[in-house]
Amino acid sequence: MSTTTPTITEPAAPLTEPPREGHRAKAVLALARFETRELLQQIPVLFFFALYVVLIALRLMSKDGMDDFPVLNTVDRRTQATPLLFALALFICANAAALRSRKHGTVQQFGVLTMEPWRRTLAHVLSVIPYAGLTALAVAAEYTREALKPGAIGHGSFGELAVGPLSVLLAGVTGVLLARLLPSSFVPILFVIAVYVLGVLVSGLIDVRQEWVGWLDPIQFFSSSGGDPVPSDLLGRPAGWHALYVTGLCAVLACVALLVAGGRTRAVKAATALALAATAAGVIGQFPGDTSALDAARRTASDSPAKVQSCTTHDGSTYCSFPEWAGVRDDWAEVVDRVRSGAGGTAAKGGLTVRQRVYTDGGVEIDGAIDPSTTPGEVTVGTRWGGNRVPEFAVGVATVLVAGSEDVTTEPMCDARAVTIMWLVLGQDPTPTATFRNVRLDDRTTGSGVVLAPTNGLSLSGPQTTVVRELLDRPRAEMTARVKAHWTELTSARTTTAQAAKLLGVEVPKEADQCGE
Repeated sequence: MSTTTPTITEPAAPLTEPPREGHRAKAVLALARFETRELLQQIPVLFFFALYVVLIALRLMSKDGMDDFPVLNTVDRRTQATPLLFALALFICANAAALRSRKHGTVQQFGVLTMEPWRRTLAHVLSVIPYAGLTALAVAAEYTREALKPGAIGHGSFGELAVGPLSVLLAGVTGVLLARLLPSSFVPILFVIAVYVLGVLVSGLIDVRQEWVGWLDPIQFFSSSGGDPVPSDLLGRPAGWHALYVTGLCAVLACVALLVAGGRTRAVKAATALALAATAAGVIGQFPGDTSALDAARRTASDSPAKVQSCTTHDGSTYCSFPEWAGVRDDWAEVVDRVRSGAGGTAAKGGLTVRQRVYTDGGVEIDGAIDPSTTPGEVTVGTRWGGNRVPEFAVGVATVLVAGSEDVTTEPMCDARAVTIMWLVLGQDPTPTATFRNVRLDDRTTGSGVVLAPTNGLSLSGPQTTVVRELLDRPRAEMTARVKAHWTELTSARTTTAQAAKLLGVEVPKEADQCGE
């Protein structure tokens, strides 16, 4: 038996054929899936995404009455700030993932692999996209929940809704880019601090006339300044262009990361050029153009709202609103009917004009008071509804029923009319004492105070408050009958608070004729 080993005379064929592009793409996607799972196992990512979801759930479960009538052009912007902590967590963890091989000293081992460094960088960029998708699902769920409420008002903007998910994507891509530019674990912290300080400095330098510069901030998206909502066509926000700008910026940063990692292929260069073009288009689109038409529309809505409103009639009263608020008119009518049911004389049958008004002096959604209407029989209603806005509107209705117009509140009512107004507001209310407390600025039911209304508040003296509280302790039917029977006297400026107490059969307070304390 021969033990001679066979000799191989033909040389082995060299592996000169590079992997196919399809195989490379599959390898990149496989690595991206792996990195996505790795990010999901990071405690900051898990914690802050869970916190993000909890915050949305708490907001949706809020019991504030105004949440039953959400204005959707403010709901879409409300979704922008909530995911920022999650975005910060993803930024730090994506940076750490891209630096993992350097941290563990395995960078040299990648040299024996067929996957180039820029493709590994691409996999890290792709790994953050699912988290932007999760944010988009959360945003869509929150907005849809609000939009499906029967009292939802108006409509939202896709551009506004896209900001939250795009901010998460931008944060993840920036984390990967910094890992390639400055491979150090301290860089993300220093970067966050620098961005915060820069943002504070820039916001302090931006002039009101140059607020468009703030739109170049991809995350700190300008939102409501605290004032009441306005119709969507008065906002003048380039939300679509901003979404394009942030999308282009994400793509630019991703392409820069690939170029730094050595990915100078035609495809990457072409993608970089396209991303730069999209970003530039977004910047140009956000630049303010001719705003004369928008300014004129805002002045019209503020000074002459009847020109841009539609009206409906119910039981002799007319209800006028901006088109997006047409569905709330029935709720206004219910309040008017309830308040008017306690009135006497011609007020019990006379019609009112309820007109929606907005404040646009110096801009929109700016905190400011709407002046009382001087038109007889006209009641002002704002753009927020539900919760405390309902009794405040009832105060406006009762004021016009008793005094004829809203502008009587420019001076204190040192007479029976203030008591009559408050009885109309509270006499048919299911929880009069709680409503009395909520509608007062000081949240009390004793002493002097201001009662809130859509325009000027109603000033109540201490004795007037005492009489109102006494009325609420008496049987409603009896008090309603007395108010109707003495309507003429109770709505006269010559009738004192003491005389009103006698007419209504309650104890006369001391110093009943003095107004304010």
